[in-house]
Amino acid sequence: MKTTLNFADHDAFYERLIAAHRGLTDEQSAQLNARLVLLLANQVGDDAVLDACIDAARKPFGPYEIPKE
Repeated sequence: MKTTLNFADHDAFYERLIAAHRGLTDEQSAQLNARLVLLLANQVGDDAVLDACIDAARKPFGPYEIPKE
């Protein structure tokens, strides 16, 4: 998992992301975020990297359990 800045214009990306949310309801904004996460996860495509990213994103909120099948 990369934790250092890895794209050229992070400010432009952030502005585009914020613009994509303008005019959406909270529910639509949550749906946009979910769709974006799934599209980006598909681009990454590596289960170990995706697991590490989920763990890193969840870390500030405390531990979690993965449901057993």
